Amino acid sequence: MWIDTHCHTKYSYDNWLEPVDLIRRAKALGIDAVCITEHYSYEASEPVEHVGREEGLLVLRGVEIATDRGHLLAYGVEDDGWNTWGRDNYLPLTEVIERVNLLGGICVPAHPFREVGLACLLEGLLDIEGLAGVETHNGSNTDADNQLALRAATLMDLPTLGGSDCHKTLAVGRCATHFSTPVTCMADFIAAVRAHQCSGAYFPGYLQAQLPGNLQPQPVRAELAVND
Repeated sequence: MWIDTHCHTKYSYDNWLEPVDLIRRAKALGIDAVCITEHYSYEASEPVEHVGREEGLLVLRGVEIATDRGHLLAYGVEDDGWNTWGRDNYLPLTEVIERVNLLGGICVPAHPFREVGLACLLEGLLDIEGLAGVETHNGSNTDADNQLALRAATLMDLPTLGGSDCHKTLAVGRCATHFSTPVTCMADFIAAVRAHQCSGAYFPGYLQAQLPGNLQPQPVRAELAVND
């Protein structure tokens, strides 16, 4: 099954993407589930889970965390108690990984080779311990950055994940993660990553939708992506 493991909506407060538009777009592309990873807060994505139930698509939830050495995707936390630092930005990377792992979750570096100022991992990724996987396919990345992440994951013998990093409707599903075992909840998701039963990719359904004659009209909305 295919899951877009890195999605944002208006509840990240850096865009205007309505959850219902994200979910309907994912369904139209043939994606089986999405994981909402709003910036800074796990609890912020709760409304999207309700929309998923109404629309008939599995919605999982994580959080994207801004550390002093880049962004992390955390899966498996159950509230915002993971954040013991009292701020949203430049949290200590090593301590965040230890904290999430202690809570039974997993951490995956998001777009590790995207240069976003001083706080990015780049080749430093190879020295980080406690990671469960690497996001090797990010829909907002250049292909070159994704290739570097894929090389690093191979060197580290870690499973790969893919996510669109969407902040607008048409970005949904550009990249996704293929799971070779069924995922019905976050526990299944984490177990599959730990067992290396997943791999990031450019989602075939997205590529197919870009062919002439396959593009469908999309809802016209004012959408803004301020910060990835």
